[in-house]
Amino acid sequence: MSNWSAKAFRPLKFLILLCAITGCATAASPPMPEETSSLAKRFQAELDAAYEEYGFPGATAAYILPDGQTGSAAAGYADVEAKIPMRTESRMLAASIGKSIVAATVLALAQEEKLHLDDPISTWLGDEPWFKRLPNHDEITLRQLLLHTSGLPDHVYMAKYSDEFSREWSNAGNPSPPSSVIEFILDQPALFRPGEDWAYSDTGYLLIGLIIEKASDYTFYEEAVQRFLVPLRMGLTTPSDLPIIPGLAAGYLPAKNNFNIPPKTTIAPGIMAWNPAREWTGGGFASNPRDLAVWAKALYEGRAIKGDYLKDLFTSAPVGGEDSGVRYGAGVGIYEKTPLGPSYGHGGGIPGYTSSMRYYPEYGVAIAFQLNTDEGISDGTRPIDHYYNELQLRLAKVVTDSLGK
Repeated sequence: MSNWSAKAFRPLKFLILLCAITGCATAASPPMPEETSSLAKRFQAELDAAYEEYGFPGATAAYILPDGQTGSAAAGYADVEAKIPMRTESRMLAASIGKSIVAATVLALAQEEKLHLDDPISTWLGDEPWFKRLPNHDEITLRQLLLHTSGLPDHVYMAKYSDEFSREWSNAGNPSPPSSVIEFILDQPALFRPGEDWAYSDTGYLLIGLIIEKASDYTFYEEAVQRFLVPLRMGLTTPSDLPIIPGLAAGYLPAKNNFNIPPKTTIAPGIMAWNPAREWTGGGFASNPRDLAVWAKALYEGRAIKGDYLKDLFTSAPVGGEDSGVRYGAGVGIYEKTPLGPSYGHGGGIPGYTSSMRYYPEYGVAIAFQLNTDEGISDGTRPIDHYYNELQLRLAKVVTDSLGK
């Protein structure tokens, strides 16, 4: 039996930790003062312009400056039908940005010598009854899972998984714990031998979650809360392990989608139509751009974990070939050439939501935004840069230009 099923949450302790960052009833207000300068006004104006130009339902965005001061903006609606305006503290599912927290948890455990990145994953998972049916099971290392160089397929894009999600999304509870999701890639051919190429795999990050819980005394979410969310005062970030998420903006997706889920993610304010718990360590958090910017700055400046972890964080593999200018480290995208110099970060997409988090080391600033739609991205009706790369650059330029560098 895996730790995920055998190691039950310590409910009282975990509730105390969550209350420390959320106030128990609603998401906490940002602890740091926000700017009221001309920069904050220009940042809001840029988001407003993007809202008018791109036509997304709503958006939130935030930045953090070299001195730690933050600024936030919001545009559009958190619920279009109810005409509820988007607010700077509105929350959305952050999707795969959560992989940066998963990877950081692994790096923290490595610093404490509770695990070793280059050991084979059989060290922790070899006694699972399904382990030998896993592609490349006898060769994969933990570091290769982190870098997406394991050669594992990704269950998210498999027709069998889409069919299962379509049938089960309305069921109460979480019908798809990690072991049942991992089953979708068992007995499948490997994409390549470990270390020889790169292919994104959410399934690989579910395996990482199981490893974290084998190597740790706590569940993954307990680790994340006590190691990162509480110390960094990320009061708008919580596990998305239940359909009830206070402060969650409604998300919108195409009426025709691969999972046959409703085109609106919520059935009432803060209550989702489907359970996001199935994402787990593939992402697994609801958040807000202010928190994401704080997280990016702390993580990529080397302040999120005790010890010298940046070498392991930035050890990376090329994405799309050596000349692509993009590499992937331990839960981090490394963009070597942008108009603002190199940047580090991660994106996130899940039905109804799109998120972006970037840190620009030459300026010491982090920028994040969230949109309450994935329409035009997941369905391919618009180029992704309309919502994603272009918006990230537009917002970042407003902030970096203000620094006069």
